[in-house]
Amino acid sequence: MNLAGPVYRLYEYFLHRQLDKDHAPRHVGIILDGNRRYAREHGMNVPWFGHHKGAQKVMEVLKILWEANVKVCTLYAFSIENFQRKKNEVEEIMAIAKEKFSEVVGNPDVHRHRVRIRAIGRVDLLPKEVQDAIVQAQHETTGYKDHILNVAIGYSGRAELVDAIRAIGQKIQAGDLEPDKINEEVIESHLYTNGVPDPDLIIRTSGEERLSGFLLWQSAYSELYFAQIYWPAVRRIDIWRALRSYQQRSRRFGQ
Repeated sequence: MNLAGPVYRLYEYFLHRQLDKDHAPRHVGIILDGNRRYAREHGMNVPWFGHHKGAQKVMEVLKILWEANVKVCTLYAFSIENFQRKKNEVEEIMAIAKEKFSEVVGNPDVHRHRVRIRAIGRVDLLPKEVQDAIVQAQHETTGYKDHILNVAIGYSGRAELVDAIRAIGQKIQAGDLEPDKINEEVIESHLYTNGVPDPDLIIRTSGEERLSGFLLWQSAYSELYFAQIYWPAVRRIDIWRALRSYQQRSRRFGQ
């Protein structure tokens, strides 16, 4: 007699009972890690098996977060450093990105939850067809305000800070900003994430325990949760565990 199914559902039920929507993190960042290792564990010599499985997992996890009352999600999908991978792998990832951004237009969950889609990063580095799909997704959801989904693609936390400093420097050079007027608010207004709160919780899958350049400025007081599971294998209980862990912590912001 297989008890795994009933036991899992019972655990899922009790775990869900422990969650409090009124104390959900406003903003959750996720580092989607472990696609290639997932592929190898399943006997696949090509990494895009894992990338495809990982892409299929995104909407499932987003719906779990939206239903838990999380308002902003930022997904670390592809870093600037990832361009150094083999050409055929990068091309496959870009094809997946184009497909997923294109699917936004007709996705009922995106429209039902009124999710505004934003790509953050050096989008100009991406292939034109991916940029076009991003523009269309952003245009179709620009009026939505209930939820925000940031997709960090062609992203690097250091590059984000460089771009912010460069933009501030240009304003100083043009005489539009005095150097002694620069403060945290000015810097934040030039970040890719301008207009959204800093992440309350950052989740990284695959067991690795580092941020890898993700939201370096914004994560100063983020709670961190490292899940011991590859991204394509993430389950509802893994996300709920992360949310429960967040709710059990005392956030003092240095006070």
